[in-house]
Amino acid sequence: MNYQKKTVRDIDVKGKKVLLRCDFNVPQDKKTGAITSDKRIVAALPTIRYLLDQGAAVIACSHLGKPQPDFDKWVKKQTEKGKDPAELTEAAWSKEQKKLTLAPVAARLAELLGQEVIFASDVVGEDAQTKSAALQPGQVLLLENTRFEKGETKNDPAFAQKLASMAEVYVSDAFGAVHRAHASTAGVAAYLPAVSGFLIEKELEVIGGALANPKRPLVAILGGSKVSSKIGVINNLLEIADTIIIGGGMAYTFSAAQGGQVGDSLLESDWEAYSLEMLEKAKAKGVKLLLPVDTVIADAFSPDANSKVVKSGEIPAGWQGLDIGPETVKLYCDAVADAGTVIWNGPMGVFEFPAFAVGTKAVAEALSKTSAITIIGGGDSAAAVEQLGYADKMTHISTGGGASLEFMEGKELPGVACLLDK
Repeated sequence: MNYQKKTVRDIDVKGKKVLLRCDFNVPQDKKTGAITSDKRIVAALPTIRYLLDQGAAVIACSHLGKPQPDFDKWVKKQTEKGKDPAELTEAAWSKEQKKLTLAPVAARLAELLGQEVIFASDVVGEDAQTKSAALQPGQVLLLENTRFEKGETKNDPAFAQKLASMAEVYVSDAFGAVHRAHASTAGVAAYLPAVSGFLIEKELEVIGGALANPKRPLVAILGGSKVSSKIGVINNLLEIADTIIIGGGMAYTFSAAQGGQVGDSLLESDWEAYSLEMLEKAKAKGVKLLLPVDTVIADAFSPDANSKVVKSGEIPAGWQGLDIGPETVKLYCDAVADAGTVIWNGPMGVFEFPAFAVGTKAVAEALSKTSAITIIGGGDSAAAVEQLGYADKMTHISTGGGASLEFMEGKELPGVACLLDK
């Protein structure tokens, strides 16, 4: 995939209406709907302010959550969850939909920008069309949740064309959504000149640069629960990395594949053969593939469970691995000490439980002390680094967990591929 893409700097937006795809999929309080973190809104500000300074009118759009725009499909899904069919009325469906309105985002964006943000009650309907037509340079309009439209996730050309018809330029700045071929992330580029905003520009430069021409040695740290979700990344990184470090729940599949006892630990037995293939490939290519040598185990998946340290592959029945052990911590921290570039995706253990966050915290601390370029691949890795207080010590924290993972896997990102090449 060519990731050398034109940006907002490469296109004239003065006096033009710009459709800006943002990632405003913010976390919300389940009871009140209040925004609990505005980081994704803040991340969009540099591009929005640049467009306004250049004399553009900004029509922002985003998804929020996973609303079901089809009543019948919503009923089917709720029924499968065991809900009483008698309660599944159109009124109840409408109420659920309204919980995912972008109206609170519009209010917060206005506060951050220090100016009015006009809000449209629909995406391409009468309200959006009327307000976009009246929009003047220097003004901002936020459309309603794009996933309220059936055509969004289907990348329906008719919906994409309606969305594009309100603007003259398309700017994509939602890296967290570029791995999805949706109407607002890819489809609109068929009808408008399409460039990236500053957020996507940085993601492509930093992650793309690390993959194409890394400062060596390149060390990749891969954790999380499942080998199946990371096997493509491991396979791709084996072509470019000097060292690959495996931690988290996925390490127990590697251990079992080598004949180890993993007790009640997370295990994907169907992926043991692939794990062995990766080990053989690493050996053949001269890549160091480091696995845990000891592990912290617990007698329950609980923050206050009884725990002890055992050698890897020696976990008794009734116990499960929840963190890397002290010897492994030293091994992994030593491996990153002299790295030129470090890519980290996935925690080393159950970092949400303080007793089992030691390994993740130690790796984060080691990265904070190294002179290497440190790239955190979004998702749980980003959450862990931020939660542990090391975010400001990292070179780059990706805004897209799934997107960064697919990027590192070497997959084409539809929301990037559709942008104009430099």
